[in-house]
Amino acid sequence: MRCPFCGHEDTQVKDSRSSEDGAAIRRRRSCPSCDSRFTTFERVQLRDLTVVKRNGQKRPFDRDKLARSLEVSVRKRPVEVSQVEAVTNEIVRKLETTADGEVTTEQIGEYVMNALADLDKVAYIRFASVYKDFREPSDFEEFVDKIKK
Repeated sequence: MRCPFCGHEDTQVKDSRSSEDGAAIRRRRSCPSCDSRFTTFERVQLRDLTVVKRNGQKRPFDRDKLARSLEVSVRKRPVEVSQVEAVTNEIVRKLETTADGEVTTEQIGEYVMNALADLDKVAYIRFASVYKDFREPSDFEEFVDKIKK
């Protein structure tokens, strides 16, 4: 692994640990050239995913973008970072195992909605307001009425 500080080609692994409930390996590394230390994570990737947007454009799937959207939804809510990471891992696993390499933004949105409905109702409504493109306060009222039933 190349050192992110000096670019030296050969870094040394000082410590390896399982993280994210065994879904990743966390490695502490050091560079013999500049003595810097840094952390890397290794995750299993079953297949490369391509996201098909509503307008037909295709983009590579970005796990970090999914995690960021979840983090925005749960911001200032009683939800732990580890819970967001677990939900992200669960959604990525579902996408990798059920998709044929292409997933739609609708599939991703539905997986996120289902996960947030179980995790935190306020985060669920926040995400839905963007995903379902709420424009009026009445859109919120209708949605909240649906989830109350």
